[in-house]
Amino acid sequence: MQFLKSFYIHNTFFRYIAVLAACFVISYWVPLLYPVAWVLILVLLALFLFDIYLLYATGSSVSARRRLPKKLSNSDLNPIPITYSSDYPFKTYVSIIDELPPQFQKRDFEHTSSLSKGERREFSYNVRPVERGEYVFGNLIVFASSPLRIVKRKFVFQKDETVPVYPSIIQMQRYDFLAIGNRLTEVGLKKIRRIGHTQEFEQIKEYVPGDDFRTINWKATAKQAQLMVNQYQDERSQPIYSIIDTGRVMKMPFEGLKLLDYAINSTLAFSNVALKRNDKTGMLAFSKSVGPFVPAIQKITHLNTILEKLYNIDTEFTESDFGLLYATVKRKISHRSLLLLYTNFEHISALKRQLPFLLALAKKHVLVVIFFENTELEKLIATDAENLQGIYHKTIAEKFRIEKRQMQKELRQYGIQTILTKPKSLSINTINKYLEIKARGLL
Repeated sequence: MQFLKSFYIHNTFFRYIAVLAACFVISYWVPLLYPVAWVLILVLLALFLFDIYLLYATGSSVSARRRLPKKLSNSDLNPIPITYSSDYPFKTYVSIIDELPPQFQKRDFEHTSSLSKGERREFSYNVRPVERGEYVFGNLIVFASSPLRIVKRKFVFQKDETVPVYPSIIQMQRYDFLAIGNRLTEVGLKKIRRIGHTQEFEQIKEYVPGDDFRTINWKATAKQAQLMVNQYQDERSQPIYSIIDTGRVMKMPFEGLKLLDYAINSTLAFSNVALKRNDKTGMLAFSKSVGPFVPAIQKITHLNTILEKLYNIDTEFTESDFGLLYATVKRKISHRSLLLLYTNFEHISALKRQLPFLLALAKKHVLVVIFFENTELEKLIATDAENLQGIYHKTIAEKFRIEKRQMQKELRQYGIQTILTKPKSLSINTINKYLEIKARGLL
């Protein structure tokens, strides 16, 4: 049974059969070709048996290994390397099939190559998950054939390996490296000049053009006989909370990824940057009920706690209760904090229903309301209308875009910080706003 399960006919064999059939057909008009065709059949049969002997005379002469990471990063390209080798004493042609998880909906994965005796090779492919959870990779299958390419032998390796897909770890690491080297401007983050005295004193340094003259230290200037200024840095260990709305408004997908997952990826990347800048970070999820809550702590290992809580968050079909959010924040967050609220409003009436609760939150805390541009509507607006129906659709789309701007202006009128962003630019704009608030000393 093992032999039958591993035994396959190569496609080239059927080409040989087609040639022989053509010979028999032609022999109807060319009789001399008829005995030649029978000789060719006997030759093919001998080669068929010889090919079986070549492939099955030894044991497992082909090996392959798939190296999966411990965690996959959601919404990112994750490389999956595969190494394979052959111990056959002849040139081996291999076809590698990896049974990908059903979430990817890919059933045509195949990699073909050839190997000399004892040769070892490696290739990698990328997968981009768009949902968190467990992904099961099936069998790693290798079909080997000899230079005759008449039959194939099937080898099966690494059955059913499960890998969890976590929030975007790759994106978090990307901003992490840039934050350590103070190179956040390379990915579009604004460079903000820090001024004023609402920050912690760091050192006294020589005056250079561009420094605020109000920070001149006259005593140090008299001692050094040159202008010296006080240098300040951001106040540290301030509590910052990412609050994620898990209601139905966060189910909308853009580029295959739900708004909730954009918010989760941004929370992870932002929390890492804030921790590296010595602030306390925490998170809270809410909808009709209160979800996971992580108190703000200034500890790098605290990021793992946030990551595990974010992994299990999912959207609900109900409308979120902002009154419950206000009561929860009032009870659990006693110190003045920076609250980053990830939510979405598609209509100005939806904002007005929740505005009293947002104003109540903004009285004690620095509240930043983050909501999203509808990029699909932007594409519709950018296209030319070809008929009356197209004009109608563009008009409605422009109306929704204007309403988004009106919501942003209305929140600012009440002193509430806002971020209106495209989903893919969420992390960059969130970190920008954090740096701006720290620079202005609003917290």
